[in-house]
Amino acid sequence: MKICDFAGVRVLACLALVALVAGCALPRPGPNKSEIYEGSVQRKGDAFIVSVNDRVTRATAVTPALGFSKSFERAGLVGSDIIHDGDKLGVSVYENVTDPLLGAPGQKVSQLAEITVDGAGYIFVPYAGRIKAAGLTIEGLRQSITKKLDTQTPDPQVSVIRVPGDGATVTVEGAVTGQGVFPIDRSTRTLAAMIAKAGGVSIPAEVALVTVTRGHQQGKIWLNDLYDNPSLDIALRPGDRITVEKDRRSFTALGATGSQTRVNFDQNTLSAIEAIAQVGGLNPLLADPTGVFVYRNEPAAIANQVLGRTDLVGPQRMIYVLDLTKPEGMFEARDFLIRDGDTLYVTQAPFAQWQKAISAITGSANGVASIKTSTGL
Repeated sequence: MKICDFAGVRVLACLALVALVAGCALPRPGPNKSEIYEGSVQRKGDAFIVSVNDRVTRATAVTPALGFSKSFERAGLVGSDIIHDGDKLGVSVYENVTDPLLGAPGQKVSQLAEITVDGAGYIFVPYAGRIKAAGLTIEGLRQSITKKLDTQTPDPQVSVIRVPGDGATVTVEGAVTGQGVFPIDRSTRTLAAMIAKAGGVSIPAEVALVTVTRGHQQGKIWLNDLYDNPSLDIALRPGDRITVEKDRRSFTALGATGSQTRVNFDQNTLSAIEAIAQVGGLNPLLADPTGVFVYRNEPAAIANQVLGRTDLVGPQRMIYVLDLTKPEGMFEARDFLIRDGDTLYVTQAPFAQWQKAISAITGSANGVASIKTSTGL
């Protein structure tokens, strides 16, 4: 037998051994492409596998529905001099008589202690009785008190002022610099102004969500949308609760990526290409750019639209496929949106598994070179 023939036999034997080892349970991050496709509905599996294109991108481009209801948007600005339940008022009465109605003999001015507007909107003034205060301006209440006292003391001069209290206030909490209860005054009658009053947000604006709770109603918006859209800068109402919190959406990255981890969204919308970049891109030594998969439980309405059907009911297991080697592949990955709870999985290139098999046989990381050495080529 010629030497070259013997070497060829050795190469074939070595390659056969590599193939045998490659088919065994060598370490790998997950299923390969063929195994994923074996689990498709088309092959009696339980997941629909769909290649991403423009139509699929449009059908799946669902973002959280945020905003304020019409009742929030139509609410007018609260006048800074309007009296509300819980407000505290200071009332002074000047009587130009020797024997005043409210004070001691010879006392010209009677200053009443802080008067709190009760839950029904009333205050009590001696000799004037219960007076409706909530809804009136400071001047309107002054006139009401004057009219009540005018029949009992000549030409009373009444002064009403607002003192610090718990009336027209708003609670600001969460990821703001200074949490607390703040009064609605002339400079803080809108949402953006009140957040600024609390010192602004303490998290990046790109992931900040603002929720306004008013009684049994709630509205939620992105902070950046508040800055970009003046119509979202709603007027506040006494008792409103403003909560600023970080976006809690996330996705999981697995397989041949730069890192395998759970990743929080870092912006309002996140595309597949941005998600890949967030985890360090594709591993250049392992990744198969034709095997980028997005796993998702899709609502029936969207699944029917994607698949061109009408019969699906309930959430459907969907696997979306991105091929970054196609001319349009990068554009599709740029336009396809990742959603909360998605799993991004990148398969290994076939060569990577062969390389592992060769290394397992030769004990060397440089498998191809080792085959050449072992065969004498």
